[in-house]
This record gives sequence, C-alpha cells and structure tokens, in this order.
Amino acid sequence: MRIYCPEEYPISLYVNGEELATYQLTNSDLIDWTYGHLFTEGIIDHADDVKDINVNEGRVYATLHEEVEVTPMLKRKKYITAGCGNGVTFFSMTDVKKFPKVQKSNQRLPLSFLLKKRHEFAKESPMYNETGGMHGACIVEETGEITVREDIGRHNAVDKIIGAALQRKLDPKKLILLTTGRISYEMLAKTARFGFGIVGSRTAATKQAVQLAKFLGIEVVGYMRGKVAVIYTENGNVFNDLKAISKR
Repeated sequence: MRIYCPEEYPISLYVNGEELATYQLTNSDLIDWTYGHLFTEGIIDHADDVKDINVNEGRVYATLHEEVEVTPMLKRKKYITAGCGNGVTFFSMTDVKKFPKVQKSNQRLPLSFLLKKRHEFAKESPMYNETGGMHGACIVEETGEITVREDIGRHNAVDKIIGAALQRKLDPKKLILLTTGRISYEMLAKTARFGFGIVGSRTAATKQAVQLAKFLGIEVVGYMRGKVAVIYTENGNVFNDLKAISKR
C-alpha cells in the first residue's frame, strides 16, 4: 500500500523588500495565505492595501501601497505561540483584548447545522483525506456554501481561509469559521481580528481562548464530532438542538 506523507516547505515572506520571516508551509494557496497572514498580524487592514504579490521558488514577495506603514509593526515584540507551522505572532493576549468586540448579527444557528457543515468540511479536505496529517480551515457562508483551505499548520490554514475571504470582501458577520485545530488564544486572535462571530473546531479550545471569546462576544464550539460538541460560550449565536454535550 502506498503511503502519502504531508508536505511542508520553508517559505520566506518579504514585505516591501524586507524579509519578515521564514515559515513552514504547504505549498498551496500561498497568495491567500499572504493576504491572510498580513491581515491577522496587523500589517494590513484590507486586501486593497496590497499592491502586488509574487510567488517564486520558496519566496513570497508582497508589495504594499505607499500609504501602508510597515516598519512600526515589524519592530514590535514577537511572541512565541503554541502553534504548529507558524509559532510567532505580533499580538499578545493584552493586545487581543483591545480588539473591537464582535458586532452582534442576526445569526442564531442550531448546533446541528454546524455539525452538518463540519461533516461537509471533512469530506471537502482532499489533502487530509490523502495523508491523514493536514490541518484545514473552512468558512461557511450565509447560503450554506463552504470554502476550504488546507496546510500543514493550523494557523496557516486559518490565514489562508481569511485571505480568501478578504479578497472576496465577504462580510465576517455573515460567516462561520471552522477549523481542525485547537483554538488557542492566538487562533482566537485571528478570529477576532477578522470579525467572525462563530468559530468551531473538531478539537478543544484553551481556557485563555474561551476567556477572550467571552470578552469579545465570539461563540466558540469545540469537539465537533459526529452528533456531539462542546459549546464553551453563552453569546446566543448557537443553540443546542441535539442531545449533545454542552459545557462552559
């Protein structure tokens, strides 16, 4: 039987000619990742801040418009995270608490809907289904349509899907984020920066992430497997219509 292994490559990111860092990435959807990573790390605020992105043999060159100030952000202290495939962020937990609280939307969804979309997400994850060793991130639109991005790192996969949403100028209040990875504080930071009101995972959320989610008004659902899940928060966006586990 042939065994397929997950792939990872060192990818160096340059912003306006200055090297930001080298990351371990799966060599796919790198333009989406660049938009998403620059956004979630606070270097850009909109997709329109990017003038051009060029991918060439293990290097990604992002050119931003002149009015975007890059240097102050690059000089900020970096924080080592619990992440895989990324591991560094410019945002501390104190910084994240200063993010705008998520605006209330009209979304009040049954848990069964999220579990159904989690199942669809799993089926539409070809890299994971081939190797068994990849992470994925998925946005669910108001219509129920899903879009999936995959990577060796859970942070990278989320950056990719946020980058895809940014380029399409989607309204975060009308989206749900699903991920295969643990929701730690830095993953919650990415969620909060984009403005998702609901985030779900097939695994756990950390105590720090749940505390931040409650403070910022984000609904967090974990351990989404089969017909059970854990609803960690009480923000009113998800209600339990199943005999599923529901804890805070």
